[in-house]
Amino acid sequence: MSDADHVTDTPEARAAAVRALEAEFGELITHFRRVITENANRVSPGLLPGAYKIFTTIARCERVTVSTLSERMLMDKGQVSRTVRELEDLGLIGRSPDPSDGRSFLLQLTPQGEERLAAARLPQEGRLLRTLEDWSLTDIGSLTRLLHALASGVTPGANADD
Repeated sequence: MSDADHVTDTPEARAAAVRALEAEFGELITHFRRVITENANRVSPGLLPGAYKIFTTIARCERVTVSTLSERMLMDKGQVSRTVRELEDLGLIGRSPDPSDGRSFLLQLTPQGEERLAAARLPQEGRLLRTLEDWSLTDIGSLTRLLHALASGVTPGANADD
C-alpha cells in the first residue's frame, strides 16, 4: 500500500490530489508538445504542429471529409481546408470523391504519407515501449482505462464494459 492509500478522503485532500494530478498533466502536455513538434519536423521539415495534428487525425480516421475533420478537431473549416491543401502539396494526403456525397471528398494518407508518419513516430514509440518495459500489462491496461474514463467524463468501473 502506498501513502496515498492511507489518506483520508476530505475535500482538502481531494483538492490537493487533483492539483498534483493537474501539475503532472501540465508536464505531460509539455512533453507531448515537444514530441509533436519533433514528429512534425520528421514528417516534413517546417511542418507546423497543427498541420501534424490534422495529418495524424486523417490517419486515425483513415478516410474523412474536411467537414468531419473540422468538427472532430473543433477547428474552423477554412483553416482545416488550407492545411489540407498544404498536406496535399507535400504529397502526404490525397482525396477521392465521397460516394455518399458527390459534393465532398474523402481525405486519406498517401503511401508516402503513411511511410513518413511511421518513420516520424518510430523514435517515440520505441521510447514509450522502453519506458513501459518494466510495467505489468495490468498496470498499462489500468492506466489506459483510467485515462479513457477521465477523457470520457465517466467514473472508472461505473460500467461493467470498461
